[in-house]
Amino acid sequence: MSRLWSRFGARTAAVALLSVGVAGGFYLGEDRETQQQGLTAQVGLQVDQAEYDYQRDRQADHRRESAKQRAAEYQAKLRAAAAAKEAAQRAKAAEAAAASRKKEREAEAKAKAEDGKIKAYAGPVPASCSSYSGHRKTGCAMLLQAGFKIDQMPCLDKLWNKESGWNPKASNSSSGAYGIPQAVPGSKMSSIASDWRTNPVTQIKWGLGYIEGRYDNPCGAWAKSQSEGWY
Repeated sequence: MSRLWSRFGARTAAVALLSVGVAGGFYLGEDRETQQQGLTAQVGLQVDQAEYDYQRDRQADHRRESAKQRAAEYQAKLRAAAAAKEAAQRAKAAEAAAASRKKEREAEAKAKAEDGKIKAYAGPVPASCSSYSGHRKTGCAMLLQAGFKIDQMPCLDKLWNKESGWNPKASNSSSGAYGIPQAVPGSKMSSIASDWRTNPVTQIKWGLGYIEGRYDNPCGAWAKSQSEGWY
């Protein structure tokens, strides 16, 4: 039962007590006026006390409710602050990860750019193709015709010497590679001419085109061969 109904109960009891007292005075033949005044004063005191208690309890209830509300608001602020802190930490971590990925991409791009500039051959450069003979001399002449400079010839010489020894009939049964440039499969060289199996000129022309398309120049292809074992 709520305190409000308790206060109403106190008032009702006081009024009932007054009625009983008046009735008792009537039947006992006492001085009803005096009796009534005494009971009225007593009931008035009880009613005042009950009202005081009621108001005191209401104030106490109000203070408790206010305290609960303040506590709830404080907890809500704490949760909001914690959520904001967590969100800030996640955002900071995401920014750090993005910055790290950006640095990695920049480093990769820089490495690729530097790889493209690598000159895998630092030895002497021949003055002309007369320094070579056989298929190497043919390859040197075709290299210059394709627009490369003579300084690329030492790289091409090392590359194809490693791949086939400049043998137009060199073959690899396991991979299917064939010819001076070791095309895989050898039939790719038919894009130049149908005599790709025996003609070193056809093979060299295809090989120079392949190198230019993938590595820009013979030294780039030789650098790849040195680092990976193939080109």
